Amino acid sequence: MVETVFMKNILVLDGHTANPGDLSWDGLVALGNLRVYERTPPALIVERASGADIVLTNKAVLDEKTLAQLPQLRLVSVLATGYNVVDVAAAQRLGVTVCNVPGYAANSVAQHVFAMVLALANRIAEHSQHAKAGGWANSPDWSYTLSPLWELAGKTLGIYGFGQIGQRVAEIALAFGMKVIANHKHPERDKRAGVEFVSFENLLAQSDVLSLHAPLSADNQGIINKATLAQMKSSALLINTGRGGLVVEADLKNALENGVIAAAGLDVISEEPPHKGNVLMAVENCLITPHNAWATKEARERLIVESVENVRAFLAGKPRNKIG
Repeated sequence: MVETVFMKNILVLDGHTANPGDLSWDGLVALGNLRVYERTPPALIVERASGADIVLTNKAVLDEKTLAQLPQLRLVSVLATGYNVVDVAAAQRLGVTVCNVPGYAANSVAQHVFAMVLALANRIAEHSQHAKAGGWANSPDWSYTLSPLWELAGKTLGIYGFGQIGQRVAEIALAFGMKVIANHKHPERDKRAGVEFVSFENLLAQSDVLSLHAPLSADNQGIINKATLAQMKSSALLINTGRGGLVVEADLKNALENGVIAAAGLDVISEEPPHKGNVLMAVENCLITPHNAWATKEARERLIVESVENVRAFLAGKPRNKIG
């Protein structure tokens, strides 16, 4: 007797950010009946996911109410490292496996951190704009600066959260000749040569550059606020490529405008996109990029390849990168 093999129904709810058209979904095509939506508004999630055995999501939220309406669903593979868009506890109760893709963007995010640090330390954009506007042509000197510049060698980089991205940031900082300190839940497990683990208070006080890489939780929501900013050096730079919720934005605005710290570079904010505006958008000494530190083509390709492997492993009865 020949066994009938039923193809699984695979759905990508919001594939555009991971693959705007320069990569391929063929790996998933080979594993089942695939449907890909560029974006799915909340009101259409249940309708589109109905009948799906496997759902891949990036930012489309799968909460308990939504999951309960999808009885056929067996796997949610998150097209990201962070998985807060899925109610994992509810998924477990409903027999749904949840997995993610850790570490795929470590190189890209670390690169973005230093793109921001160097842009702020050397004021690249400001000098380019000033020179093009005639500032160089009208200068009596062959070389000038708009404000003091500073080199990274000898400065202290503080890292809050020392996972794969934080570790890669540390490696690059050490190559620049920086002193690296970090605050982390597991210092013994993740110790690295050249990295000193310190208390959060010492991290704030000692850092010339403070880079945030911890996942957002109830314990660290708004951990960068009026009180903690006041503990930092007035010359310090704050870089956030983690989560916007780590920072109280009104407090950061006040700190930047009143010289509490020197400047900030943010790839994440509290509401993305900022449909209602954001208090930091008009702050001159604050760089803001649209949550794209992760989005190099190489990182996005790794994300899709690893997501395909998550699905393949699940279908083989050996789930990988399983959450919970």
